[in-house]
Amino acid sequence: MAVPKHKTSKSRRDKRRTHWKLSAPAVVECPQCHQPKRPHRVCPNCGYYDGRVAVQKES
Repeated sequence: MAVPKHKTSKSRRDKRRTHWKLSAPAVVECPQCHQPKRPHRVCPNCGYYDGRVAVQKES
């Protein structure tokens, strides 16, 4: 079985993990109501997607 001969230092361990970070979700402005929304999804505020009503919102 493969066993490390030396302890991995904190510096080497952390250099390996530099790309493990989370990225913030992309946010765009809705063209109808100008509220922030996720791209390629129905607007949770007005219910529009691609210039048409996709979900009827209760008033």
